[in-house]
Amino acid sequence: MKRILVSIFTLLSVITTAQILDPVIWEFSQSKISQSEVELQFNASIEDHWHLYSQFTGQFYGDEGPIPTSFTFNESDFFIKQDSVLEEPPIQEYDPIWEETLKYYEGEVAFRQRIKLLTKDPFNITGEINFMLCDEAQCVFPMPVPFSFSINSDGSIQEAEEQEIVTNQDIENTEKYNDALVELNNPSSNCGSTKSHENTLWAIFILGLLGGLIALITPCVFPMIPLTVSFFTKAEKGKGMFNAVMYGFFIMLIYFLLSIPFHLMPNIDPEILNQISTNSWLNLFFFAIFIAFAFSFFGYYELALPSKWGNKADSVSNVGGLIGIFFMALTLAIVSFSCTGPILGSLLAGTLGGDVSTVVILGMEFKMVATKLTVGMTGFGLALGFPFALFALFPKLLDALPQSGGWLNSVKVVLGFLEVALAVKFLSNADMVEQWGLIKRETFFVLWFIIGALTVLYLIGKIKFPHDSKLLKISKMRYGFILSFLLFTIYLVPGMFGSHLNWWEHDALSGFPPPLSYSYTYEQDEKEIFFDYWEAIDYAEKEGKAVFIDFTGWACVNCRKMEENVFPDVEELLEQYVLCQLYVDEKTLLENPETVVVPTSDGRTKKKILTTIGNKWSTLQAVTYASSSQPYYVLYSPKNGLLTNPIGYTPDISEFESWLKCGLEEANK
Repeated sequence: MKRILVSIFTLLSVITTAQILDPVIWEFSQSKISQSEVELQFNASIEDHWHLYSQFTGQFYGDEGPIPTSFTFNESDFFIKQDSVLEEPPIQEYDPIWEETLKYYEGEVAFRQRIKLLTKDPFNITGEINFMLCDEAQCVFPMPVPFSFSINSDGSIQEAEEQEIVTNQDIENTEKYNDALVELNNPSSNCGSTKSHENTLWAIFILGLLGGLIALITPCVFPMIPLTVSFFTKAEKGKGMFNAVMYGFFIMLIYFLLSIPFHLMPNIDPEILNQISTNSWLNLFFFAIFIAFAFSFFGYYELALPSKWGNKADSVSNVGGLIGIFFMALTLAIVSFSCTGPILGSLLAGTLGGDVSTVVILGMEFKMVATKLTVGMTGFGLALGFPFALFALFPKLLDALPQSGGWLNSVKVVLGFLEVALAVKFLSNADMVEQWGLIKRETFFVLWFIIGALTVLYLIGKIKFPHDSKLLKISKMRYGFILSFLLFTIYLVPGMFGSHLNWWEHDALSGFPPPLSYSYTYEQDEKEIFFDYWEAIDYAEKEGKAVFIDFTGWACVNCRKMEENVFPDVEELLEQYVLCQLYVDEKTLLENPETVVVPTSDGRTKKKILTTIGNKWSTLQAVTYASSSQPYYVLYSPKNGLLTNPIGYTPDISEFESWLKCGLEEANK
């Protein structure tokens, strides 16, 4: 009876004041207790003069007491509650409305529930809170407040702003992409142990060095070498040499520091870099950027950072000591950007790929893609800064340097032609991913042939650009470049007439042109290839064979190199497997998009909507095989799962052959 009267009184009060009362704000947080236990926290902020009742208020009064606060959890097989919801000690006072001594809270209060996890899969804990609040004159009965907590696969907690509601359907979808037979740490044999990233990093470092050496012979940098070195050598001998060495070191340091922000990007989805490197629009963007770089090198305009940056750095360089030398190096980096920028842009584009694994250096763990960029930028800075230190230590070497002149501009123009060739490659990537059919293999060779021919015509003086001086004499070195570009251009000719010219395989270019299958003259191979993971496994089980799974991509350079240079030499072994090619950048839309939960680079998880066939295979690779780089090869048994350790790019034919044989031996046991 008391509850009915209170309800009527409260309703009349709300109608009279013509407002909706909501005197409490709920906030939710969570913390990890152990690998299998978390604590959920329900925090209530109560307005002044209002009371939120304890879970245990009214428990002896039946219908005559206020509604106690209660927490209802939706049933799930993924967790169990440890005891009941714990609460802080409440206030116990006589309540004039209820005419009883009740337990309630004012101001702030926190409720806590410990949860034991029963699964390693990510899931969501949901439910609702029922409660009522009263002040000295009235009570309110708000709608139940829903709550949701996202639990990651390792038991860790997502930050509140990153929480996403994971449904049971999401979990079921994810389980489909998590092959239970695959135990990455327990293959049937140890063949094909995953290679260290050491070779990859050395290759990137050397690529950076080459980029820096090319930048040295551009008009923005080369004339600075004798000027800068002479400035330092005019000082006291020991001090001048030291300052020159530090100048070279600071140049390297500046380019190293430019890569640091890439290490600070958290929660990278392992597939995001795949999506970046194979994204059609991004490849078209790079195409436009490289064309812009090319016309800059041709001399039609200058690409430069804001002049005030250089002026500011130059003014600070007048400060004495190491600080002044550092800003001298920064000034060089800024004013030479019109020459170094396009080369650095090429280096940045070259490091894009799906590898967001980690690498340990000096006991510290770094993201692989950021490490590749750091190593490349450091190599670039080293090659750019080293000559300044070298010539300061040995000034007589300056006499061996050629004099500045028109040849420097010729270097820039030739680099411009190379930028156009790279632009064609990015346009080709977009074309293959979208299957537009604009730049098939023959068209690609025609475009590169035209670029090569134009380069030769430029070098012999038949084409001129804005900043070129008149070519009076062709030097021996220039003749060498003319011959090199002429031979390369002739080398391209057979590719213009189709893939049926198998006697001319263009091994030196493998990975750059579109594959043989993306050609006007391509004849379909008779061997059966599956493009669906589960169809390939079902067929292999019926035939009693193992599966060769190839995670590949239309825009994957190393995939093409393997297909053109390695696969033909191991064809007999490959024919003993069921072949399955999964294109992670296939843009064909799915009839029924799915939402799944995928891992991120920091060990957490996030929701992802699969809209294309490529999304399916990249998700399968990330969830089952904990990898996101291509090519990625797996030898799989429908009965036992992994036959060997999966491997990536393996240009060594004998090594790849041994790996295939090992898989067949395990399959036949």
